[in-house]
Amino acid sequence: MDYADFDHQKLVEWLKAHGEKEFHAKQILSWIYQKGVLSWDKMSNLSQTLREKLTKHIRLPVLELVRYTESIDQETIKFLWRLRDGNLVESVLILSGIRRTVCVSSQVGCPAKCAFCASGQQGFFRNLRPTEIIEQILQINAWLSSKGEKVSHVVYMGMGEPLKNYESVVASIRVLSHPDFCNISQRRITVSTVGVVEGIKRLSKEGLKVNLVLSLHAPNQHIRKKIIPYARKYPLDEILESMDEYAQKTKRDITFEYTLLAGINDHPDHAHELAHLLKGKQCTVNLIPYNPIPGLRLKRPEKKAIKQFRSVLYGSHIVNTCRYTKGDDIGAACGQLALQEREGQTGLPMLKEVAFGS
Repeated sequence: MDYADFDHQKLVEWLKAHGEKEFHAKQILSWIYQKGVLSWDKMSNLSQTLREKLTKHIRLPVLELVRYTESIDQETIKFLWRLRDGNLVESVLILSGIRRTVCVSSQVGCPAKCAFCASGQQGFFRNLRPTEIIEQILQINAWLSSKGEKVSHVVYMGMGEPLKNYESVVASIRVLSHPDFCNISQRRITVSTVGVVEGIKRLSKEGLKVNLVLSLHAPNQHIRKKIIPYARKYPLDEILESMDEYAQKTKRDITFEYTLLAGINDHPDHAHELAHLLKGKQCTVNLIPYNPIPGLRLKRPEKKAIKQFRSVLYGSHIVNTCRYTKGDDIGAACGQLALQEREGQTGLPMLKEVAFGS
C-alpha cells in the first residue's frame, strides 16, 4: 500500500489492526506532510517495532531523485524522478518573487501527443498513482525547507493530461489542500487540460475551487485538429461550453493557453478569430511564443508577429499575458529530461529561463 492511501481514520484503523496505539496516526501524518520526512527510520518518536511494521506494509518513499537541473538564472529547477517500476517523470519548480510553484506530472508520457510538446514524443505508458503525484510536492517541499521556504502553488501542467487520470488527480488535490496534510489553498492549485469534456464536466461537480486552464492553442477546430490530436475527439464548441459551465459553478475565471507557432496560428486573422471565439467570456489568454524543442520543426514567431497578435486582442478587449522570455514553456518542455534519460543521452545542457505567467 502507498502512504497516501491513508487518511487519519484509515491510518488509525491500520494501527489498531496491527496492535499499535491510535495516537501514532497524528505523529505519522505530521512527519510526512508537515515535516516532509519520507523515511520510516527517521521518525524518531515511533518505536522500532512500529517502524518495522510500517516498512513492511506501507511504501515510503515512491520516488527516487535521479537529478535536478537549474536554469541559468536559477529561477527554474527541473527534477527528474525514477518511479519504482523504472519509469521516469519530471517536476518543475518555478521561483517567482515569493511564489514557489511546483509544476507536477500526472502521467508517464502523454496520450494527447500535441505537436509542439516534448512529452508527446515519448508516447503514453501509464497513469501516476495519487502518491506519485503528491510526493513530487513533498520532496520538493523538503528540498525548499532547507532554505526556509515551502511550496505555495501547484500546477498540473507537467507530463500527461490530468483529466485522463481523473481519480488520481482529484485524490491528490484533496490531500494537497486538506488542512491536516499539505494545507495548500485550492485557489492556488491549477489544473490544465487539452479539453477532455467529460473530465471538465465531472470536475465542475466535485465542489473544488481549483483553477482550470484550457490548452487552446488555435482559434478554430480546423487548426486545432492539426496540432492537437485530441481535438478530433472533442469539438471546440463542446469544450468551450463545458469550460463555461465550470466557470459558472465554481465562480473561477478561466485561462486559455495559446502557444504561438510561426506560420500556423500567429497571423492577425487568427487573433481576430480568437477574439471572436472568446468574446464576452470572463477569461485571460496566456500567449506563449513557441520555443524550439529538439526533433521538432516548428518555429517561434518573430517579435513583430507577436506584437501584432497581442494588439488585435487588446483592441477586442481580450485580457492577455505573454511570456517574452526565451525559456521553455513549462507544459510543452516537461518531458525532455525523461526522454533524454530514456534514450541514454548525457551531458545535458543547462536550462534556459522559464517564465510562468499566471
